[in-house]
Amino acid sequence: MKKRKILKIIRITVMWLVALVWILPFLGVFMTAIRPMDEILDGWWNFKVFNPTLENFSKAWTHPTASLAKGTVNSLIVAIPATVIPLLIATMAGYGFSRYDFPSKKLTFVLIILTLALPQQMIAVPVFQLLNAFGLVDRYLGLILIHSAWGIPWITFFMRNFFSTIPRNIEEAARIDGASDFLVFFRIIFPLALPGIASAAALQFTWVWSDFFLALITIYSPEKLLATQRIPLMRGVYHVDWGLLAAGAIMVMIVPLLVYAVLQKQYVKGMVGWSLK
Repeated sequence: MKKRKILKIIRITVMWLVALVWILPFLGVFMTAIRPMDEILDGWWNFKVFNPTLENFSKAWTHPTASLAKGTVNSLIVAIPATVIPLLIATMAGYGFSRYDFPSKKLTFVLIILTLALPQQMIAVPVFQLLNAFGLVDRYLGLILIHSAWGIPWITFFMRNFFSTIPRNIEEAARIDGASDFLVFFRIIFPLALPGIASAAALQFTWVWSDFFLALITIYSPEKLLATQRIPLMRGVYHVDWGLLAAGAIMVMIVPLLVYAVLQKQYVKGMVGWSLK
């Protein structure tokens, strides 16, 4: 009994140490954001003088050349449809893979899985050439289509696994009563799949919102730049205001955190549900 208590104390201590290691970098960024530059010259951990301020956040939000207010709107214009479109398509595709048999089903699913291994850098040139051929460079529609195409494979895989946890007898009972496949999916299965859909939505939205690479090669006009593209532009030519950069980074980070907070319960149910199957 005593040995078990000692092991529990050691385990909890190790977990707290790991958590501390993970949170220290963010703590440094946060302290840099809320303190004047002269207070952090000797290190953000020096608290001999501590005068917190929100001035850096205000400057980042209303920056004259890289305003995060405009960047946030631009990012939402891309992130919302780039989350909804692949979610709708991939949810139906995942349901099809989990319930129906069709020619080359296994081969098609394997090809979908293989696309998950493709790094973005490998397809950057052909994707840019394709967008350029269709006149979609420097347009939000082009970036939305890229993110949608990138999200469909993994969401299909994710939702296919989630649908495998839902008993089929629910659908069979509805079909006996004369319900069509579309009615079964949208009236019965879709509500039951909300935890999985919420999990996929939170992940897809976060990845689209946090993207920098794909936005960098597709969006160029200063007024169209997304939030993640605007943070590097806050650097001065001869002076770097680290407090301003830190505040901008935190403000960009807040949006996906709010999404996770809103979808927390459904997110946990969706992630735990099919992974325990």
